Amino acid sequence: MADTNDPAQQLAERAARAMFARDRAARMLGMRVSRVGPGHAEVLMQVVPEMINGHDVCHGGLVFSLADTAFAYACNSYNESTVAAAGSIDFLAPARSGDALTAVAQELWRTRRSGLYEITVTNQRGERIALFRGRSHRISGKVAPQESSETQ
Repeated sequence: MADTNDPAQQLAERAARAMFARDRAARMLGMRVSRVGPGHAEVLMQVVPEMINGHDVCHGGLVFSLADTAFAYACNSYNESTVAAAGSIDFLAPARSGDALTAVAQELWRTRRSGLYEITVTNQRGERIALFRGRSHRISGKVAPQESSETQ
């Protein structure tokens, strides 16, 4: 994640660091948050042999998990605890063992309590693997502890 003087960017990065420190599922799957900013995130995952299903392709649930993780980092980037209210995915092409997958989440719409996000999953050749759409719901609390310089 890049260092910047933009307070909104700094807040997004701080929230992502706090989330990732507790995100055992993402770490177990080898995911890395490569970029985050207000309303967007990019998460990477290498497809390893243990992720391959009986059709010799990456299990769809793991592709969903990658997209859902990018969604989570994007909608929590304002340091307001936010959870998924809904998520759907369209699988466009198979991911295979050895593929390097990237999920890019982008905020489409956000209000005080809800948001809508679109996530595109691609492989190392830029081929679209899946399209995911998530709807978020704001709950109480902060992702990372409030700093004294932040306003309420």
